[in-house]
Amino acid sequence: MKLFGQSLMARDFDRQVAQIQTRIAVLNRYTALGIPITESVG
Repeated sequence: MKLFGQSLMARDFDRQVAQIQTRIAVLNRYTALGIPITESVG
């Protein structure tokens, strides 16, 4: 989460929730890109 900063920019609670969900989605995407796909050979 440090990559995106420590504090929330939005003041409204609903917008803060949306901002956190967006951060989580981005982090999940980074994680998915970093997981190798293993295939059996032979």
